[in-house]
Amino acid sequence: MKDVIPPGWLVQARRAPSPNCDERPAGVDIELLVIHGISLPPAQFGGPYIEDFFLNRLDLDGHAYFEGLRDVRVSAHALIRRDGGVVQFVPFEKRAWHAGVSSFRGRARCNDFSIGIELEGTDDIPYEDAQYRRLAQIARQLILAYPGIDEARIAGHSNIAPGRKTDPGPAFDWQHFFDLL
Repeated sequence: MKDVIPPGWLVQARRAPSPNCDERPAGVDIELLVIHGISLPPAQFGGPYIEDFFLNRLDLDGHAYFEGLRDVRVSAHALIRRDGGVVQFVPFEKRAWHAGVSSFRGRARCNDFSIGIELEGTDDIPYEDAQYRRLAQIARQLILAYPGIDEARIAGHSNIAPGRKTDPGPAFDWQHFFDLL
C-alpha cells in the first residue's frame, strides 16, 4: 500500500513519536477504527498543545485547564488538524493509549485491537471539510491494510466509552464522512 510506510507510518503524516504506546497483545488483530475529537485548551485550535500533550511535554502552567492533565499519559495514532494536516504519534502496529476504559460489541480493552484518530475540534463546533477528506483518505488506507476494519467497525469514542466520553460529538457529521469514504 503506497500511502503507508511499514511498519505502519503514513506517508502524508509528519512523525512525532510518542512514548505513550506499547506492544499489542500477541495474536490480536486490528479490527476497529476509533474517531476522537480534541482541542487544548477546550475550543481553542492551533498551537502546540495537543502534540505536547501526546509527547508528555505539555507546559502545565500554560493554561489553567492543563492542571487536570498533570498525570495523564495518552496518545492517539494520529491527529488531523483543522487544515487537514496530519501528525502521526504511534505506528499502527503498536497499541496507542487512546480509548481508555472501553468496549466495542461486548469486547473490552479497545486499545488492544483498535486504531485511534484524533480530529482537532470539539463536540459542538463543526469540523472542517479538509478534516473529513483527510480522515476518509486515511480510513480507506486502513481498511485496505487491515481487513478486520470495515465501515461497520468505525466508531466514535463516545460509542466505545458511553457516559464517559462524548467525542467526536454531535458536530461530527457521520453521514458526510461515510459519503466521502
